[in-house]
Amino acid sequence: MIRKEPKEIDEALVRQMAQLLTETGLTEIEYGGKDWHLRVARTQAPVAMAAPSAAPVTVSVAPAASVEVKRADHPGAIKAPMVGTCYLAPEPGAANFAKPGDKVREGQTIMIIEAMKVMNPIPAPKGGTVVEIAVANGEPVEYGQLLAVVE
Repeated sequence: MIRKEPKEIDEALVRQMAQLLTETGLTEIEYGGKDWHLRVARTQAPVAMAAPSAAPVTVSVAPAASVEVKRADHPGAIKAPMVGTCYLAPEPGAANFAKPGDKVREGQTIMIIEAMKVMNPIPAPKGGTVVEIAVANGEPVEYGQLLAVVE
């Protein structure tokens, strides 16, 4: 397919699409015609939230937020490439693909994310040791959410 460069950018359309992102909470939107295609995307900073606990506990929010940011910025952080349901094993009752302390090689499947009835393997970005699995089996995940850390 030959991709033609637009002669003129329709600023009103770009602004309208950006407004739709804001109104709907989406991170990207695409629209196109026969000879053109427009994609508007926005990145959002990760938000750290404290999980509710069974017993009352005094929690300092600032340190927890900084720890979350450090984990997410780790060079071995594995983040969700899509929205879906995360599974740690290939099938119910089977052993997990990986658990903390396991040695993994680059490209080895760490977990899978089911999205629209398709099972998508999530590979290790590098060889090393799994130091954390940050999600539970069967947990819904969001795009960009921290899944695991490999050192």
